[in-house]
Amino acid sequence: MNGDDPQHFARMRREPPPGHRGERPPHPQQPMANPGQPQRSSPPRQPAPDRSRDFDRPVNDDRPWIEPTQVIRRDESGQALAYSQVPPSRNPDPRQRPPGNRMPPPGNRVPPQGDRMPPARERSGNPQGRPGGPTGHAPTQQPVPHREAPPRTPPPPLPGKRRGGGDRPPRGSRPRRKRHWFRWILSLLVVLLLLPIAAAIYVDTHLTRIDALANYSGRVGDTPGTNWLLVGSDSRAGLSQAQEDQLSTGSDVEGERTDTVILVHIPKSGRPTLVSLPRDSYVNIPGVGKDKLNAAFSVGGAKLLSQTVEIATGVHIDHYVQIGFGGFANIVDAVGGIDMCLDAPMKDPLAGIDLPAGCQTLNGPDALGFVRSRATPRADLDRMLNQRKFLSALLKKAAGPATLANPFRSWPLVRDLTSALKVDNGAHVWNLASLGNALNSDPITTTVPVGGFENVSGSGNVLLWDKTKASAFFDALAKDQQIPADLITTVGS
Repeated sequence: MNGDDPQHFARMRREPPPGHRGERPPHPQQPMANPGQPQRSSPPRQPAPDRSRDFDRPVNDDRPWIEPTQVIRRDESGQALAYSQVPPSRNPDPRQRPPGNRMPPPGNRVPPQGDRMPPARERSGNPQGRPGGPTGHAPTQQPVPHREAPPRTPPPPLPGKRRGGGDRPPRGSRPRRKRHWFRWILSLLVVLLLLPIAAAIYVDTHLTRIDALANYSGRVGDTPGTNWLLVGSDSRAGLSQAQEDQLSTGSDVEGERTDTVILVHIPKSGRPTLVSLPRDSYVNIPGVGKDKLNAAFSVGGAKLLSQTVEIATGVHIDHYVQIGFGGFANIVDAVGGIDMCLDAPMKDPLAGIDLPAGCQTLNGPDALGFVRSRATPRADLDRMLNQRKFLSALLKKAAGPATLANPFRSWPLVRDLTSALKVDNGAHVWNLASLGNALNSDPITTTVPVGGFENVSGSGNVLLWDKTKASAFFDALAKDQQIPADLITTVGS
């Protein structure tokens, strides 16, 4: 377009210099200058010669004359062909449109040539005061003086003081954070899954393991099911004088004795069986001879006791677990005491208890005296019954949701249980879990068939087993068979 604006000027095109055959004569009117552009003076042009004879139109043609396309010749000087060829002006007219903005402002768009009204100065007769001036100008824009907006007044500070003094700056509104309930629930589930695993690892790594199972010549072979030997020791190791006085254990006893011996048989299928072995049972002790069962523990410890039980019963012992006085009392206190119901009052100064009849909650020292006392009409048999009752109540309380869901009870229980137990070298936390599940799943509780009592020189009053019934009883247990009902002793059960 060579810098011309089709909305303001007539159509223009370039043609070669005059003198060529077949060119049309130039239009006598000057091309319209750019709107708002200062007009450049140029020397008057010579009238072009009449070249009408060069056209194919006859001279005597009466048809109306059609004005040809205006021509801008490249070799003519004075008229600019583009805005870039216009020399800059030192004092430009403020109403002049800048060269770079070739389109008029949106509000001053000039309508099409056939529909627009001529400007006021054109209607007055002489636009721009010059003959032959442009006739397609947009309305003149009046300059508007620039006015600056008044400065914004900052909002007043919020009431309140900082810690170091001064007013607290206002806080903008913070976007509300999206609550991720799913993440919280997932995190809680992960914690609930990891806590039992962490507790199991802690127990397994802090258990006290001892050499409790002997490998001797002629040992009983492995029998079906799993057999545990539970031993309650009267050891005072680790107890202070105040604790011994509180627990009424006595301090004149040397060595280690057992008050409780229980054989637990866990079959492959069916109900477990708890067999109480009286500590005064008169049995054969390897290397010692005939004596009470607790003498084996006093002489040779856990290894000799397990060997003696295997020889007397014919049942292979797979695992061994032992608990002392202090550990037993701490476990009871860790679970918040054990609820027991007594048919008759129990008073035993040697065990340090004076319990009324009826239901009551036993703390650690009272519970220890309850399972140790022999101040009953049937002495040792009643004690075995009380031990089994208390053991069942303790396991139910320890495995209950009120204990496991309360970290102030579950953690002391795990800690005290770990420090109180002694197990064989092959026992792990999963084996103890299997034992606890068996004791808490309605086991069959009984005692060894009793034949009577006898006073033996050097041993005192001893308990004799019924050899025939005891042999059939332990034979069924070793074969992992159901014990006949006539062999289950109801005394103390």
